Amino acid sequence: AMAGPYAPEYSVERTGRGAEIVLVLDRSRSMDQGFAPSRPPPSAAGRGTGPEALDYYVSQTPGRLRESKGKVARQLLAEFTAQRPDDRFALVVFSTLPMRVLAFTQKAEVIQAAIAAGNVGRGLSETNIGLALDAALELFADRPYTGSRIIMLVSDGGDRLDPDTRERLSHLARKQRVSIYWLYLRSANSPSLKLSAQHSPAAADSVPELLLHRYFESLETPYRAYEAGDSQALQQAIADVNRLEKLPITYQDLVPRRELAPVLHGLALLAVLLLTTARLVEIRRWS
Repeated sequence: AMAGPYAPEYSVERTGRGAEIVLVLDRSRSMDQGFAPSRPPPSAAGRGTGPEALDYYVSQTPGRLRESKGKVARQLLAEFTAQRPDDRFALVVFSTLPMRVLAFTQKAEVIQAAIAAGNVGRGLSETNIGLALDAALELFADRPYTGSRIIMLVSDGGDRLDPDTRERLSHLARKQRVSIYWLYLRSANSPSLKLSAQHSPAAADSVPELLLHRYFESLETPYRAYEAGDSQALQQAIADVNRLEKLPITYQDLVPRRELAPVLHGLALLAVLLLTTARLVEIRRWS
């Protein structure tokens, strides 16, 4: 036991039903800002899915008005992953550069810890969604296609992608057969992803959110956008993802090494007890 013996780690092939999902979380400085509404919160019946939805969502719990978009985003992701126990999740956070926080795993405790870890520090002033999506798509490289693949982008803004980046992302999305979901945390002063009479004709070619939305729509892969962060929009996203559960997922699960010292300590204790018992029942000869 003092030598510290152990059974080595090994891989086990497991099969389940679900999807492989890469969570791409914006950690820019704008995500540190709050959702304070500029008008009284609307009723639940009239909140819809626009900026009023966020006003309603943040007004339901005392203290929510001062919570940052990043905190709300992590709450949404924590709820989302908790309701998807059969999926495998990976996590990428980004601002100027992407950071791969978590590789694909099905372990709920690890996923929740990785999401919570994004609360450390403050974000940078710039964002590069193109590099973040590139890093997310690369996570699927050299992996067998055994189930639905999804990239879930959680951000409060868009980005202008240069032609080379657009072509590369388009190629990787087709090659990896990945669906894209965008949870757009739209605040009261943010533009909508849908053009209306209030938009000028040049808005579609100048507003980063509209540019990114139009680019996603031009891809030859499934794409959906959600313009709110309330529980209703989250449930709709979960329902849509559930419809992608059509194929079983076969994956290698790493079983950690098992320490054998406790077993040997138990055997040593048993041996001591046997010796002690034998000593107590020993019949001494009278001298």
